[in-house]
Amino acid sequence: MSTPAHGHRPVHYLAEVLRSANFARAYTLASLAAVFGGYAIEHMSSTVTYVTIILGLVLIGGGMLVARRDELSLFRIAPLSVIAFLVWALASAFWSSDAEATVVRWFSLAGLAVIAIVIAQVRDTLQTARALGDVMRVLLSISLALEILSGILLDIPITFLGIQGNIAAFGPVQGIFGTRNLLGFYAVIALITFLIEWRTNSVRPGVSAFSVILGGVLAVLSDSPTVVVLGVSVAAVTGVLVLVRHTHPASRAPLQWGIGAVVAIGLIAAYFLRRPIVQIMGAGTDFSTRVDLWRTIATYTGPNFYPVQGWGWFGPWDPEQFPFNVINLLMNDHHTSALNAYVDVLLQLGWVGLVLFVALAGIALVRSWLVASERRSVVYAWTPLILVTLLIDSVFESFTLFSAGWLLLVLCAARAGQSRSWRDRIEAAEPRADLPAA
Repeated sequence: MSTPAHGHRPVHYLAEVLRSANFARAYTLASLAAVFGGYAIEHMSSTVTYVTIILGLVLIGGGMLVARRDELSLFRIAPLSVIAFLVWALASAFWSSDAEATVVRWFSLAGLAVIAIVIAQVRDTLQTARALGDVMRVLLSISLALEILSGILLDIPITFLGIQGNIAAFGPVQGIFGTRNLLGFYAVIALITFLIEWRTNSVRPGVSAFSVILGGVLAVLSDSPTVVVLGVSVAAVTGVLVLVRHTHPASRAPLQWGIGAVVAIGLIAAYFLRRPIVQIMGAGTDFSTRVDLWRTIATYTGPNFYPVQGWGWFGPWDPEQFPFNVINLLMNDHHTSALNAYVDVLLQLGWVGLVLFVALAGIALVRSWLVASERRSVVYAWTPLILVTLLIDSVFESFTLFSAGWLLLVLCAARAGQSRSWRDRIEAAEPRADLPAA
């Protein structure tokens, strides 16, 4: 009679481990470290190693959701906006020039989305920010140490990691992330997280000061023009959010609408004044390269091709696939993206995909902004600030569609959906089973 009990004991123990808070923390740290350190993993080992790690995390995450199934609602696990975008990306395999490649790339997109959703389900906002802070402290510290080793102590580049050893000339540096723009982007994400840690007293003051200095130094040394835009934009948004949070609740709605109008006018003005702004930033060469690329891409998103459905999802460009190969040939370059997430979505998934992508990010931003403006804890500001960083950076890079950028977008969308969802109103309107109907 004791055999069945012994047989179930390992399964029960495994379920308890998968449900435990310590395992959830370890999973979150491992996932963030793997995704943010993906470039280093691939170049120190291989792409197969990185894919195997991600696949393992997806399977473990699935096991965690199954173990916690009694705590979760099936219809609240993932935002519908994320599901709609993933479904459209998968559907593009039917008209893609290489259906097999589209499906393979889609699994990469979906796998990272699953990891993000698992993290959103097993950790709250503060725990997520703390985990990201711990990971970025380590990765940025390694980056700075290797830059010092390469550029000062040895004075030779570390070619397999893409480190050029320019730190003695005050940049640009790449760290273990491959490019200066990606390092700058990650440094801004890290700075937001470090400042949230400081304001919530989540880490010791010494650790907090070291982290902010580390992120700031690497952001400056990256010499990335986008860092300036991101820094100014995030600072402005932070100031506006502080103003909204300190406004009387009865006056918040008019203030929010006024802010929206100012932002819209500002965006229009920035578009028409883009050339003077670029000259002031000293990013003329980078910007002109992007404009030339976007003009070339516009030919392949026009009415003569597939403006509604796009060319099929590939994520990072496949240099052998049309139209990416022709675009690079015309540009006499080797671009791996459109250097703009919105243009990349338009090229690969058409206007339908672009609408779904903007809806995904826009709904998440509005939800998280409203939550941050109403809740007392400053930790709720982390989600909208990260989303603002992603959306602004998407104008200059396609990082939001791949790797850590996509992971953060889905994570923030899932977090915002948990805090403020239309499903809450439906559930609140349903009569309770234990109460008599009116």
